[in-house]
Amino acid sequence: MVEATTGGRDDAFALAVAAEIDGLYRYARWLVGEGAEAEDLVGDTMLKALERRDQFRAESSLRTWLHRILYHRAIDRSRHASYELSVDDVERRWGDEHFSVDASVVLERAETRVGLVEALVHVPVHYRSVVVLHDAEGWTIAEVADQFELSLPATKQRLRRGRMILVSSLASAEERAMANRDVVLGCAQARSLVSDYLDGDLEVEQRGHLESHLEHCATCPPLYASLVGVRELLGDLHDPNSVIPEAMRRRLEALVSEAPPSGR
Repeated sequence: MVEATTGGRDDAFALAVAAEIDGLYRYARWLVGEGAEAEDLVGDTMLKALERRDQFRAESSLRTWLHRILYHRAIDRSRHASYELSVDDVERRWGDEHFSVDASVVLERAETRVGLVEALVHVPVHYRSVVVLHDAEGWTIAEVADQFELSLPATKQRLRRGRMILVSSLASAEERAMANRDVVLGCAQARSLVSDYLDGDLEVEQRGHLESHLEHCATCPPLYASLVGVRELLGDLHDPNSVIPEAMRRRLEALVSEAPPSGR
């Protein structure tokens, strides 16, 4: 009787995992690109989940738990990636009041999934994952924070940095310095507020100062326009109805159905 009950739980868990394939595959495609690598990452994630099914305590949703596993598998694969941009370098550049980008170039590159995915590859996966889940997949800050087991302020910090790194990656060689003039806020302070401004988290006075800065500053408006445009394009390119190729789905579902029950 115990055996049958255990088997029933295993079957139900395997079916629940299989139901998350589409979301996991979308997430994997944003992290590692199209095709075999994304399939491998999803397959690896599902097998790990089935191996660790006894560790799932429903303290967070199954979706969050599975995405967390996939994230850590992606971290393992990119641990020594030399092509990722330096967070410190990007922060330093955005703190330079003479730094800006060509917004038209950034948005042109971001208009296609290929351009965005190619740029995302250069964003360290810690930040890439937050941007993808929040701006492309539509997760709330609270859901993203739960996914990465972070505080809300730490999650917002990753989102802010991830967005900046993505715009810098898209700008690439077209980044250029532009003259600036006196404004209410310094550029470094203004740029530190832009991500919260996009999400409606600034107080009225801060919002007014930032809007005044953006109205008069020569370098920050293209950066702001790029952040807004890239965020919107990420959302536009997200297709909740997109599914993985049928042959790939069958291979991944077979992994689930053929996995041994837990503890055996």
